[in-house]
Amino acid sequence: MRLSSGSLFPVGGGAWSRGGRRMSPPCHTSALLLVFVALAVAGAEQSEERSCDVVGDESSESQMERALLKKLEPLSHMRFNVTVDKGKTEDYIYHFRVCREVNSTSHDFGGLVQTDRQSGKTTVIGRINETQVFNGSDWIMLIYKGGDSYGRHCSGEKRRAVIMISCKRGVTASSFSIISEEREKEQECFYLFEMDSSVACPAENSHLSVGSILLITFVSLIAVYIIGGFLYQRLVVGAKGMEQIPHFAFWQDLGNLVADGCDFVCRSKPRNAPAAYRGVGDDQLGEESEERDDHLLPM
Repeated sequence: MRLSSGSLFPVGGGAWSRGGRRMSPPCHTSALLLVFVALAVAGAEQSEERSCDVVGDESSESQMERALLKKLEPLSHMRFNVTVDKGKTEDYIYHFRVCREVNSTSHDFGGLVQTDRQSGKTTVIGRINETQVFNGSDWIMLIYKGGDSYGRHCSGEKRRAVIMISCKRGVTASSFSIISEEREKEQECFYLFEMDSSVACPAENSHLSVGSILLITFVSLIAVYIIGGFLYQRLVVGAKGMEQIPHFAFWQDLGNLVADGCDFVCRSKPRNAPAAYRGVGDDQLGEESEERDDHLLPM
């Protein structure tokens, strides 16, 4: 049954026809595959999150900036929030992500967003497509520019977020807080935040000094000498007890020599000093009477 001359309709064996011309089954399968591929590509593009784009052309990005952005990658999957409650004047929640959009469905590049808790209004403080990044010895400064424009402050310029990431070893990320908002100037106003993270820490210096290398080598040689000599004396020579110590006689004599040397060096009186006592010679002993014990003999 035909629906109309220009519409799709089933014909005979299940093929489709447009305007009276049949579409073969292979063409029908190819068309379906193209539709599925297009849907998959569109879904992948939507699911892929945007990342930081340094201010300027891509060719102008320095190696240092690329290295710092790569260093911040471990924080990209985390979300940070801080609440500021100053009564009726200020009641905000600040949402922050490192090189990712806070709300990827809005497609506004907002990396740091302010939400009014009373009205629900959101304001983009800084965008990840206008990023600046630089560092010092133990900190990284991340700047999002291009936020929503001020109203009455700062000559109506766009907002800017400055995030100071300080080194704290052993902590992936913590202590995200807002320090201040500088909006009393005519230009260059900004929101200042800070947080702690180990990604801002410099690499630990693991190089050994010359003295450490020599000490390790010396201790290793001594260990090899003692263990190897002990096994040789026990298994090959068949020694027992103290004789298992390698070169036991040498070390025993060495100990005696060291003791003699210490006595020679550390004695407090000269070697030729006269003795404090004198012995008694045989000539000074009187003659003993041979009969002095005769009275003790039994009668």
